[in-house]
Amino acid sequence: MKKIIISLIILGIIVFGIFIFRKEDKNDNGLTKITLAEVTHSIFYAPQYVAISEGFFEEEGIEIELILASGADAVTAAVLSGDVQIGFCGTEATIYVYNGGEKDYLQTFAGLTQKDGSFLVAREEYENFTLEDLKGKYVIGGRKGGMPEMTFEWALRENGIDPNTDLTIDTSIDFAAMQGAFIGGTGDFVTLFEPNALAVEQAGYGHVVAYIGDLGGVVPYTAYNAKKSFIEENPNIIKGFSNAINKGLKFVEEKSSEEIAKSIIDFFPDTDIEDITKMIERYKEGEAWKSNITINENEWNHIQDIIIAAGELENKVSFNDLIYSEYFKDYE
Repeated sequence: MKKIIISLIILGIIVFGIFIFRKEDKNDNGLTKITLAEVTHSIFYAPQYVAISEGFFEEEGIEIELILASGADAVTAAVLSGDVQIGFCGTEATIYVYNGGEKDYLQTFAGLTQKDGSFLVAREEYENFTLEDLKGKYVIGGRKGGMPEMTFEWALRENGIDPNTDLTIDTSIDFAAMQGAFIGGTGDFVTLFEPNALAVEQAGYGHVVAYIGDLGGVVPYTAYNAKKSFIEENPNIIKGFSNAINKGLKFVEEKSSEEIAKSIIDFFPDTDIEDITKMIERYKEGEAWKSNITINENEWNHIQDIIIAAGELENKVSFNDLIYSEYFKDYE
């Protein structure tokens, strides 16, 4: 799996080409433009959208161009090529890049989510669901080597269930196609992020029976990364970006689900504000978001325990190598 990801990254560099970012480049409005690639578009990332909509980046002298690069491999390819300056994806991707021998590797400098963001959706309704109910069932899981799938498998093992023998987990279906495959009749269960989980429920095709985040524990799940050289050459941008994201986290911590929904509605124009409010409430209840951008060594070690258990990592990578913690003291 790691070889495949590294190959995709190399291909991405060829496809994207080289983009040179000058830290003195300014737009006519005096703001420094930063292109940010997100791994998927989800209510799960509400604090990020809040930071944009509430003008927190502008307060830091930054203008954000947000693009979608589906999958952690696509995000890291875009960052490594220089096509974007900052990536937003699972921290496992930075480990794969580092272990692949990249000299100007990626460092994570700010966290956003602290738990898995997916929900387990069942085709049938369960009054008192437990993971034991998955035995003998067919589950549409995430991509092999990706954090959603690895977290799900780790949670199963922690509850005495062997993901290889006690049930069937299909990891062959593309992330974007999982909802459609389930609606089309594949599987007894599927793991979905919001807004997909609620959409399946409302369409009458399934029922949310568990939040995977509650099962996987606290980890630096999705976070912001940049090339080591970019961080070293642009400390003010990294600090300003971190400030804006931290303000977004404080906003979702302090405001009601309705207020948050109103703030981010423009990012989900095809979704009713009432539905956005419900999804936000689910994530707030599940404590999906970090209280601030900092990442500690316990979280870092735990996510690597999950990756090792999945067979995607042999030895842990040092916290100091891949986590840029220079500004963490300002937010603790």
